[in-house]
Amino acid sequence: MNHKQISRCVSVRLKQSNCCYDILVGPGSLDLVGEEARSGLGQRARSAVVISNRKVMSLYGKRVIESLSRSDFKVTTFLIGDGERYKSFATLQGALSFLATVGLERSDLVVALGGGVVGDLAGLAAALYLRGIPYIQVPTTLLAQIDASVGGKTAVNLPQGKNLVGAFHQPRAVIVDIKTLCTLPQRELTAGWCEALKQGAVGSRLLFQQTRRLLADRSELANLDDRLASLVASQCRFKVSIVAGDEREELDRVDHRSRRVLNFGHTVGHALEAVTGYRRFKHGEAVGYGMLVAGDISRRTGLLKESEFQRLREAIQLCGPLPRTNDLEPRVIVNALRRDKKQLNGHLQWILLESVGRARIVDENEVSPDILLASIRAGLQGAR
Repeated sequence: MNHKQISRCVSVRLKQSNCCYDILVGPGSLDLVGEEARSGLGQRARSAVVISNRKVMSLYGKRVIESLSRSDFKVTTFLIGDGERYKSFATLQGALSFLATVGLERSDLVVALGGGVVGDLAGLAAALYLRGIPYIQVPTTLLAQIDASVGGKTAVNLPQGKNLVGAFHQPRAVIVDIKTLCTLPQRELTAGWCEALKQGAVGSRLLFQQTRRLLADRSELANLDDRLASLVASQCRFKVSIVAGDEREELDRVDHRSRRVLNFGHTVGHALEAVTGYRRFKHGEAVGYGMLVAGDISRRTGLLKESEFQRLREAIQLCGPLPRTNDLEPRVIVNALRRDKKQLNGHLQWILLESVGRARIVDENEVSPDILLASIRAGLQGAR
């Protein structure tokens, strides 16, 4: 391994699935995909299918394909559309048919090159094809690097809601090249920063502060390699710590280290995505609004101090502008919440905050309809 291209390594050790792999973080690590794949899979693996979208492939596909080819993989590519609406059964079927057409075998490899949509869909295709084949995550967006690529959740959406069909399928490696962040549009960065704040908000005040400090200095990402690598590794390390203790998101876990706390902001976020047809919001942007709503509920129910809520609100505003919401009716959003996959016994489970750095799981019975509506209205205005 070229250690100049890997400045941070986060080891993942999961007892429940008896799975071990590394998250490699550093500038230029795209060139190591083939080397890592060959090292992890051995000599029996002959072929690799890179699943990506046209834009990411035009930027980084050549380097990844050349890296795989240098390690003696026969490489083919499958491109999907760019956007959450392409995380669908139709796209999944196309990917599975492609894997079968090229004759991928159980010892072969899928490489997910792109953001969270690509990672989720490619991971699910790898989980289903031949009842499970290896895959490697090569996330190119901030959101995917710190969150979507870590933990083994894969899924597609249904018209009824987000991520309703999926599987747990752990990657063989996650390879993070922080230089890909320099080519991201501002909205993709905003989405990623929102997810980064989410992880600090629910479980680590130090991580929240580290993220906020870098947010304040982010104008020149190209000059922040070491700090970016450190933050991405810290974010991954935090998520790994949660996943290792609750890999399958056990239903009876209601403590502050349950994997469910990672859904802070996602209840309303998923509803916003659904009611706008997955066309208006980047996932992290919707989560940004969702955090504002959940933080406001926390404040109105007496869980969260006003000063802590303002700390959260100001940090979210630092992430960047969020899409308009002035045409969305709060009662429509409330109705969409009923389709959230996190319901238990017909009840929504809210992830709220006791403080920045500590979450609490709360049954919807503890949140009055009036508070919910008021918090949705306030949250949708809070980013403006």
